[in-house]
Amino acid sequence: MNAFLSFISSFSTTLTFSITFGTVILYGALGEILTEKGGNLNLGVPGIMYIGAIASLAGSLAFQRATAGLAAGMGALYPILCVLACLAFAFAASMLAGLIFAFLTITLRTNQNVTGLTLTIFGTGIANYIGGSLGSVGTVRADVTSDAVKAYISPLVTSLDGLTDKFNLGSLLFRHGFMVYLAIVVAVLLWYFLSKTRTGLSLRAVGENTATADAAGLNINKYKYLSTCIGAGISGLGGCFYVMEYIDGLWETSATIGSLGWLAVALVIFATWKPMRCIWGAYLFGLLSWFYFLVPGLFKGSDKIFQMLPYLFTLLVLILVSLRRKPEDQPPASLGKAYFREDR
Repeated sequence: MNAFLSFISSFSTTLTFSITFGTVILYGALGEILTEKGGNLNLGVPGIMYIGAIASLAGSLAFQRATAGLAAGMGALYPILCVLACLAFAFAASMLAGLIFAFLTITLRTNQNVTGLTLTIFGTGIANYIGGSLGSVGTVRADVTSDAVKAYISPLVTSLDGLTDKFNLGSLLFRHGFMVYLAIVVAVLLWYFLSKTRTGLSLRAVGENTATADAAGLNINKYKYLSTCIGAGISGLGGCFYVMEYIDGLWETSATIGSLGWLAVALVIFATWKPMRCIWGAYLFGLLSWFYFLVPGLFKGSDKIFQMLPYLFTLLVLILVSLRRKPEDQPPASLGKAYFREDR
């Protein structure tokens, strides 16, 4: 019985870490889905997530220094404003990165694959350069992490204290930072936007057949620019969540953000460009990334082998989608193709 309870506790801990990693992946994938639905293939997601991460740290540091004298008088409102400022910096900086990508690929019509990979290299480099100079800002941003607003937003575990003590279920379900729940809300809203609104359907038309959408009077550049920039902003929130929630406002040098960014790109394919599938797919990817925690010592290097599983699952989905050829599971027909009106 004790062994069983120990396994349940370990499994619950693994799921908790899986939800954290899955949330980072989910933000990146949702932003990329919005971008790709407009016909742009942005392989710069890892770099954008790095930019969102470093912008949130630098922005929170700047905000707290600028408002240091106001903290005492604002009480409980101050940490919430800190979090909102942190999110705003991350979203704005990531949108700027998306704007650079959009200008190069839509206006200048550069190769989208090369431009995206260049953006990844640039974002990773600039973030690590700034992060190295910032070092740890934990001493000045203790109120900025999403943990700080749990007292005002999230605790729903009063009736689950007994279960929490034994199985950590309260922590698993209800004690995450609010950005975990926000990611699910974003996924639902994105599904609704793409499936139920006229603007979303128009965006999908641009991604499926740009020439036809142009002939129908749609402003192609507007749809492509907005979907790319807003999609980049959403992806950048994944980097913000990682540094603020998972590593408590420190800068990481283990390249984990980049790895999760590539998993986000893989998740888009795994979920066949459907936001609702991204929800369970992201947490499955997170679980597979941490599954080695349940089998320690199974064989040497098991963590690296298990970290390959999300990519293997993605390859399997690609094979199945190719064999079934269901139209609703295919990528947007104009994905990655530069549009030349004169060729219409």
